[in-house]
Amino acid sequence: MCGIAGYIGKNFFYDKKIINTLGLMKNRGPDHQDWCSFTANDTNIYLLHSRLSIIDLDERSNQPFKFGDCTLIFNGEIYNYIEVREELKKRGHVFTTDSDTEVLLKAYVEYGEKCVEYFEGMWSFAIWNDVTHKLFLSRDRFAEKPLYYVREDDGIYFGSEIKFLKSLTDKKFEVNKNHVLCNLLLGYKSLYKAEETFFTKVKELKYASSMYIDQNLDIITNRYWEPQLRIDNTMSLSEAIEGTRHYLLRSLKFRLRSDVPMAFCLSGGVDSASLASIASNHFGHDIHTFSIIDEDERYNEYDNIMATVDDTGCNNNLIKLNYQNNLERLMELTAYHDAPVATITFFVHSMLSEQISNSGFKVAFSGTSADELFTGYYDHFLLHLSSVHGGSYHAAAVSNFRKHLLPFVRNPILQNHNLYIDNPDYRKHVFDNSDEFVNFSNVKFQTPFIEESFTSNLLRNRMLNELFHEATPLILHEDDLNSMFYSIENRSPFLDKNLMEFAYSIPDKYLIRKGYGKYILREAVAGILNDKVRMDRRKKGFNASINTIFNFSDKNFRDFIMDSSSPIYDLIKPSLVESLLDINPQPNHYSKFLFSFISTKIFLESN
Repeated sequence: MCGIAGYIGKNFFYDKKIINTLGLMKNRGPDHQDWCSFTANDTNIYLLHSRLSIIDLDERSNQPFKFGDCTLIFNGEIYNYIEVREELKKRGHVFTTDSDTEVLLKAYVEYGEKCVEYFEGMWSFAIWNDVTHKLFLSRDRFAEKPLYYVREDDGIYFGSEIKFLKSLTDKKFEVNKNHVLCNLLLGYKSLYKAEETFFTKVKELKYASSMYIDQNLDIITNRYWEPQLRIDNTMSLSEAIEGTRHYLLRSLKFRLRSDVPMAFCLSGGVDSASLASIASNHFGHDIHTFSIIDEDERYNEYDNIMATVDDTGCNNNLIKLNYQNNLERLMELTAYHDAPVATITFFVHSMLSEQISNSGFKVAFSGTSADELFTGYYDHFLLHLSSVHGGSYHAAAVSNFRKHLLPFVRNPILQNHNLYIDNPDYRKHVFDNSDEFVNFSNVKFQTPFIEESFTSNLLRNRMLNELFHEATPLILHEDDLNSMFYSIENRSPFLDKNLMEFAYSIPDKYLIRKGYGKYILREAVAGILNDKVRMDRRKKGFNASINTIFNFSDKNFRDFIMDSSSPIYDLIKPSLVESLLDINPQPNHYSKFLFSFISTKIFLESN
């Protein structure tokens, strides 16, 4: 896990600009920093790297890493580097380090741009080939590691964070007001539906994509992997469970490879608790876990957290939320993110990252995307009822939904078990309460709902959109920045190619059973994860109340929110914001809006 930045074009950089940019990269890589440059005819190439040492801590693995005519800068981890290295050895390659960095570069030398097809991991990297005079950039299948770029008149700039681009271009980027409004009025699920960022000219390389830039600054991009639904209708229930168990254990085994101490983020849900329990109860690791506690009963997961702590015997660190310095923390985080902090979830996640770092750990595990692989959201139950409608499973599924799920579902729309049978195009819940929040805007705002068509299967198409365009991209973006702010590598074992492809081969009828979402995952970790967590149907989610972190009765804080000079009031009506401040406790949708509003206000005032 590291930071990368670079440039290809006609410009010439003085050392001071490079040193200033490396200074901004220090959080992502405090262990070593360096850069190199090349000239191809009248084109200049600069590669900058900042290293967080995780695998092979020796300086021999520092970057930029050179072999023959190729030079690499790399952010991420190739988890199956040992297996790839053994295959490369059979092909005659000799290795001088124990790093995944050397494996990546020599795989490129051997396989060219197809090298990425051999990797299981998370990455963004750039390789300059001094023979072909081409720059090769790539991003992992699920876009776990960021890669931004911007084209200017003098060339193309790229990097792990937008602030690196600002530093190298020495320019102030224009804020994308439409994207700001999407975030405020539609919510975070709108942010990755189009190719936009919070700055008008800045783009991201897409998931599972590679890009070539030649010395003429011509760009060629290609998608090297496509997520697909390949349901195996011959699969039995036991085969679905055993296959999931196999691929999940395999994924975590690869991701437990590290030369530095590791920790686990632990909530009260099945996802993170499964990972911690597998590491402890199956692989025998002596693990350390970190958890957030909110006294608000809607979000308090203390009992489930302690059930996993007691079962694994892990060393657990509890962080109880309070008001202390939270506005200052949000200001600091927003500045580092180069964007509004998306939700309260990621604000409190930063507290986990800070404690993990302060406790001496450099790797943290999270349960990201189990919901998108195995049906974790309440609307998945309704989509599933539509999927099995007309079959022998439908009547029992309806009965189980009414008995076990209905008491927990607060959204009245999602209480209708026939919702997707009667109206398969219903999507208003994706942009939760957007009809109300659009009225908060001072400017005319309207954007169509965009949904990619991966498959005609309604349930799986929704899940794939959540995985690649709605929920997961935002989680990965925020997790990466929060972790890197505290110089920690974040690992997400559910985002494994083989596990994902197997999950999307399981017949729909097995996914939800007996009123349990993620039924296959729950059964796959039977005997590993304690039953109190494994069999808990209620989904609280890793979240907190805005009334727990901010004191709206504090006059100074209210004055800060209602400061009429703020540019946010060019976009949002102040009277409607003020009308929300005295509601306590805040309903979930108002809590989301107010937090987004405060973070966006900070962002606009600093840009």
